Amino acid sequence: MNVRGALATLCFALVAAVAVAQSNNPVLHLAIGDPARRDREVPVQLDVIVDTKTGDAITPPQLVSRLAGVRLLLIGEEHTNVDIHRIQKRLIEGLHAAGRRLFIGLEMYPYTEQRWLDDWTNGLLTEEGFIRLSRWYDNWGYNWDYYRDIFLFARDRRIPMYALNAPREVVSAVRRKGLANLTPEEAAHIPKDIDVSNPDHLAFFKATFANETPGPMMHGGMSDDMWKSMLSAQATWDATMGFHAVQALKQPGAGDAMMIVLVGSGHVAYGLGIEHQARQWFDGPIASVIPMATSERFMPIETVRASYANYIWGIPEEIDSLYPNPILSTRPIDDGKALQVLMPAKGSLADKAGFKENDVLVSLDGAPVPDKETLNRLLAAKRWGDVAVCVVRRGNETRTLTMQFRRTPGTR
Repeated sequence: MNVRGALATLCFALVAAVAVAQSNNPVLHLAIGDPARRDREVPVQLDVIVDTKTGDAITPPQLVSRLAGVRLLLIGEEHTNVDIHRIQKRLIEGLHAAGRRLFIGLEMYPYTEQRWLDDWTNGLLTEEGFIRLSRWYDNWGYNWDYYRDIFLFARDRRIPMYALNAPREVVSAVRRKGLANLTPEEAAHIPKDIDVSNPDHLAFFKATFANETPGPMMHGGMSDDMWKSMLSAQATWDATMGFHAVQALKQPGAGDAMMIVLVGSGHVAYGLGIEHQARQWFDGPIASVIPMATSERFMPIETVRASYANYIWGIPEEIDSLYPNPILSTRPIDDGKALQVLMPAKGSLADKAGFKENDVLVSLDGAPVPDKETLNRLLAAKRWGDVAVCVVRRGNETRTLTMQFRRTPGTR
């Protein structure tokens, strides 16, 4: 698993830590972020938007009105939650209908892929051509259909879309050796000013990691240097995305355009990620919207810290993603010509199929699988109820594994 995927899996799924009468996920109740809101909680209600500054329960049209002066809007997401993507599109539609000039910023692409987004919004590419040329299933990997309606809306209305992220190899280099030890070529891909010393950000980072990863690692197993390297990588993502979003707003002719950034909630929560970094270069109004479930593992979430986001939009708990995700993490070997399996997540579809650490994936349904892009593309075609016949090389043996895309009733 690459650094980006590992940190996202470890830090930002935001599942409940303990099943009790009410969900007590500590990540949602940290006294950090905006001093004006950090000492109180606001209710989380299904299909209700709460303005955390005032406590008002508002409607989607009222939210659009309250965003009238905002130039940079961050909408947090869980990448496989279809309700959240529908909310993102609904807000984009509402703001467009209100006459706002819009830009859409994207976490899933490094800024080096900008030309394909330009060609897409200028109507120069077919849908399939865009997916292939922009290497969607390599750069991102999540099913295109989660985002398809947003991309079509942007193309049909000529709304510019911007690649905001840093190349993943640069973020990996930051984690391995730190910002001060990057080569000039690596450093050229990220902003010069990246804040890696925010104590609130570290508190959030540790709380989220602890919530996701119980066990020895959370009992003294992480050194200060390890925390610093991981937080530096996270801050590099945040700062690079914030920097490119702001640069788009400052370009000639941008006027009073609003940049809407679609990004994982971990980059938005408590204003500590993109918002904190972006304020180094931008003094205009910034707002955050985080759609969040009203329960975790069927345990209700009644409140959240008011500083968690400017607006909280209550959505139902999603028991299973719309499209199956086997959680089959791999890394390239043999000079990028093959994929080796990392430790499958316990209970995942890959684990149930019998994948083991260090298996080399040979084929899926008879098709060779030389790289992650091919694997993600093949898996994206699967639906619940399907199967995939996988051939792996395990040591000196070749084995056939059958992956069944089945949900487990009543559980996660």
